[in-house]
Amino acid sequence: MTPPETTSVAVELANLRSDIGSFGRDLGEIKTSCAVLVERSARTEQDVRDLRRELEDEVKRLREDELKPLKADLDAVKGRQWPLQSIAGLASVTAIGLGIWTAVGR
Repeated sequence: MTPPETTSVAVELANLRSDIGSFGRDLGEIKTSCAVLVERSARTEQDVRDLRRELEDEVKRLREDELKPLKADLDAVKGRQWPLQSIAGLASVTAIGLGIWTAVGR
């Protein structure tokens, strides 16, 4: 090798070393970014679990606090409801009786 070739080889080796060094730094930055993303993902998953638990507790509370009184009110209304079937049966028996009485009385 002639001195100019040696110099160019030395320059290329220096360039390769600097490229490899910058590649290592870039890999370090990528690893750091990945670690940050994994941490954010773990936090997000925990937040979702917490929100789901809070939502389930809220739904349970709504069912207990709001639906039970409504159901009690509905049962009370049903208890005060007229027995329509009994009244209809009594009215039809009365109508039949009056019809027979009217027919016999004439």
